[in-house]
Amino acid sequence: MMIKQVAHICIGSTDLEKTSQFYTEVLGMERGFDFIKNDALYGFYIKAGENTYIEVFTQDEVKAERPLLQHLCLEVEDLKAVVAEIEAKGVAVTPIKQGADQSWQAWITDPSGVRIELMEYTLESSQFTGNPCIVTW
Repeated sequence: MMIKQVAHICIGSTDLEKTSQFYTEVLGMERGFDFIKNDALYGFYIKAGENTYIEVFTQDEVKAERPLLQHLCLEVEDLKAVVAEIEAKGVAVTPIKQGADQSWQAWITDPSGVRIELMEYTLESSQFTGNPCIVTW
């Protein structure tokens, strides 16, 4: 068995319209296609690079057995520019910091409460070097 890549990550949404607006208008991602159930919008795919997607389904309430998601991470090329653009659209962003993996990161939250890590790799990032990531949290 050989895994090629992550195909998609599925998240729940308590408001599909606000979630679509957040990912397309705030983050500049493109909606791929919709899921229709009983003639109504039930969810959609958001393009997240090449053949990778965020799959979004409506979810009325968050329950322990059906959490929205711990977090998802989106790679960016220029984190400072991305943060400035997102803040200009009225979305709160945490300060940029370097993670234990030696990558730069900042965090945002979508309208349903899904936490999103924005990450810019460095030449020293553990993802490239394979070096251990020593954490203190």
